[in-house]
Amino acid sequence: MIRAAFLGTPAAAVPSLAALMELAAVEFVVTQPDRPKGRGRRTAPPSIKLAAEEWGLPVFQPVTHAELLGLCEEAALDIAVVVAYGRILKPAVLQTVEHGFVNVHFSLLPRWRGAAPVARAILAGDGYTGVSLMVLDEGLDTGPVFAAAETEITEYETAGELTGRLASLGADLLRDHLQDYLNDKLRPARQMRTGATTAPRLTTAEARLDINVGPTAFNRAVRAFNPRPGGWLVAEGQRMKVLEVGPATPEVTIGDIKIVDGRPILGLAGGTVELIEIQPAGKPRLSGRAWANGRRGVGLSLEHPDQ
Repeated sequence: MIRAAFLGTPAAAVPSLAALMELAAVEFVVTQPDRPKGRGRRTAPPSIKLAAEEWGLPVFQPVTHAELLGLCEEAALDIAVVVAYGRILKPAVLQTVEHGFVNVHFSLLPRWRGAAPVARAILAGDGYTGVSLMVLDEGLDTGPVFAAAETEITEYETAGELTGRLASLGADLLRDHLQDYLNDKLRPARQMRTGATTAPRLTTAEARLDINVGPTAFNRAVRAFNPRPGGWLVAEGQRMKVLEVGPATPEVTIGDIKIVDGRPILGLAGGTVELIEIQPAGKPRLSGRAWANGRRGVGLSLEHPDQ
């Protein structure tokens, strides 16, 4: 039986763990330490830890590279699978596993190497993306690829929704191709040097939405930053997250939100959008219509970054 380890952290890693359990004996799961989450900042375990414990798998949460190195050296592993673990593995760790560390990466490499490939693909207006199975090397997502699958990015798909689809697609790739890789029926191919792009982690500051664009670019940004960190605007001195927008035809001055037939319409430099779902500061998500009703039809003007 194949001896394997799994390294991952978010919910998007769970389908691949389930797939690996069908293919190998998973000796242990490695994930990030429990961290504060939510409005109350209570310490919570990663999603992959909850799944692994439910399935009866040993879970380790090493803080240092030395701890991880010790785990891998003692286990005599045939393969390790990595899905959004959240840490770059050092060369000494990569050398401990006979067939290496296989990374399920949510892009079509070499496009979008890095921490936020899904959001960056949406933000850039890519028409399609996919999943790559890659053998990790010392670089940032630069290792050779032995399988990939492509999928379209739909017009109103958020980063969260697309990540969920890619997670399932990645699990299917493992089921279909990992055994062939282990049996040397699939040989990893070096990535092309042309077309490589990087996908750095998203920041809250970056997620401030730009109104000096048209509806298409604005919609892309809203979708790319949903669910985290959430695209936001400043209205009446407070941040207001914008979670979904739709097309609109009424003319509205750039930077203004006008209530038209009970719908909040935002004016952009190149047109308008309807605010379908928003989240005012310190409040739960609500529909744009509910927010407009609460304001009794009174619109507002946004604060610009230079104000």
